[in-house]
Amino acid sequence: MNSKAPELDVSILIVSYNTREMTLATIASVFEQAQGARFEVIVVDNASSDGSAEAIASRFPQVKLIASQENLGFGGGNNLAGEAARGRRILLLNPDTVVLDHAIDRLCAFADAHPNHGVWGGRTVFADGSLNPASCWGRPTLWSLVCLASGLRALKDSPIFNPEGYGGWRRDSTREVDIVAGCFLLIDADLWRRLGGFDLAFFMYAEEADLCLRAHKLGARPIIVPEATIIHHGHASEPKQTDMRIKLFAGRITLIKRHDGPLGAWMGTRLYVAAVLVRVLGLGLLGRLTGAKRLREAANAWQDLWARRELWIHGWNDAGVAWARTASRPAAATGG
Repeated sequence: MNSKAPELDVSILIVSYNTREMTLATIASVFEQAQGARFEVIVVDNASSDGSAEAIASRFPQVKLIASQENLGFGGGNNLAGEAARGRRILLLNPDTVVLDHAIDRLCAFADAHPNHGVWGGRTVFADGSLNPASCWGRPTLWSLVCLASGLRALKDSPIFNPEGYGGWRRDSTREVDIVAGCFLLIDADLWRRLGGFDLAFFMYAEEADLCLRAHKLGARPIIVPEATIIHHGHASEPKQTDMRIKLFAGRITLIKRHDGPLGAWMGTRLYVAAVLVRVLGLGLLGRLTGAKRLREAANAWQDLWARRELWIHGWNDAGVAWARTASRPAAATGG
């Protein structure tokens, strides 16, 4: 920890893995759009094999680059970057994002005007400008997992059946939320350090959910600020859908084990299992009845997830982490 008083408004942390061109575009957008806040950019490259570290060092010598010799995951990479941070706030920014319309300045200004929240996030859109709702979500509950397992969550615009996704809310108003996504999350540096950064039990996915829930217990009130908008492509370094789902389920099961007690974890895990099996059976049946190739392929993907359940059904364990470290192009992005 730096004992010197912070001189900067914000330290911008980026963790990358094999997303060279996107990472370069993200960094370029930061320097183009962040003109009001005093900032530094710290990039941890998770042992990329695509020349990311060399390209960043060549194009942006002003960036503090940490080239890790191993894939530390999203949480481990950000914790390493956070050790070097000198700002009074820390901004987590994914390498598959583009900062729009001075979003960092706007978010920092809102935080200065409303400092009691402790955690702030913005609005995310896809490259075509359509809403990417994954900037935030509600805390998983047994009811939300019942909706997931049963398929009721397909009613995405329903706040009743899609409570984690805040169904029906377009992220177009300032609103307190349970969880701000790690793709664009601003947090007081003192709070980050009190929390010890990310819990490294989460190799990737759901680590920011855990962070926000722990921050709640210390009095934080995470909030979304729609005036601060970025492009977030989402899962840019995850070409294999099953690999992404393994990591997502491992993270989510780790989350309920951390926050819902033994009974809640037992019930929640079984609801995640049910969600997979319902899709294997339901999509498979529909595929056979209709002859639709798309449905059969979807059923096969869920069957693959079920066949590899030992990598996720217990949450992140040694076997899952060892696999994720060497899996083809593990994600730098977070999930939720």
